[in-house]
Amino acid sequence: MENQVIVGMGEALWDVFPEGKKFGGAPANFAYHVSQFGLESYIVSAVGDDELGQEIIDHVHKKNIRHIVETVPYPTGTVQVELDPNGVPQYEIKENVAWDNIPFTPQLEALAHRTRAISYGSLAQRNEVTRQTINKFIDAMPKNEDTLIIFDVNLRQRFYTKDVLDASMRRCNVLKINDEELVTISRMLGYPGTDLQSKCWILLGRYDLKMLILTCGINGSYIFTSGNMSYLSTPVVEVADTVGAGDSFSATFASSIIKGLSVGEAHRRAVEVSAFVCTQHGATPVLPDRFTKDF
Repeated sequence: MENQVIVGMGEALWDVFPEGKKFGGAPANFAYHVSQFGLESYIVSAVGDDELGQEIIDHVHKKNIRHIVETVPYPTGTVQVELDPNGVPQYEIKENVAWDNIPFTPQLEALAHRTRAISYGSLAQRNEVTRQTINKFIDAMPKNEDTLIIFDVNLRQRFYTKDVLDASMRRCNVLKINDEELVTISRMLGYPGTDLQSKCWILLGRYDLKMLILTCGINGSYIFTSGNMSYLSTPVVEVADTVGAGDSFSATFASSIIKGLSVGEAHRRAVEVSAFVCTQHGATPVLPDRFTKDF
């Protein structure tokens, strides 16, 4: 098949930790991890005409990640990251930056025609420009039975609205959400008083989803599909930080499904990879061969 490209679209930025900066942004993390499984992935984002922007371009070149990263007249995105004692990050995200202003170009439209899977989030849609670009890209994608349109709910600070969340869930066919986000969204949409699993079944049906991925940190993870549910516990590991763990989960799961693995096997691999990422500092460590060589 020619439509085999997997795209992470949205924020590419520098996560600034107390000890220094690391490359990040959920869609960029997703695309990087997909590339480690030997699939053709692209980061689609934007940077500023500044030193930090050039460093992002240099970084994706060095990591051999395909990309369409436009230079726009806004500063390159940064996030101040503070870790709590359990390694769980708290974010302070700069506003009106380059990735808020990703243009929809002919080059991007051509990429959309070759794309089988896309992952995008709510954070990248806080600005109208990038929100429209994401929607135009999805509209230009081939809509086949095996197309994956993955909406990674990424509630940060107050950078989301009910309308954007609702519209994004209507466009996607795979929803990725964590337990805290599920509670927030259920409250916004008027589904109070039911347990987490019931909320997931409601969302799966209401939005006619192919799959719903629910991650619950140390309390395990679930994959809901029509009439079926897969649950796996979270491995006990020594946590360095949890930055990017969810992105590596999504990337591993999507890559596994695209390579023809069952939902259960894809889930198992996603759990193992995300647990490994938690043992490493930053969102994009190199994965050991045991995760990628038999893929």
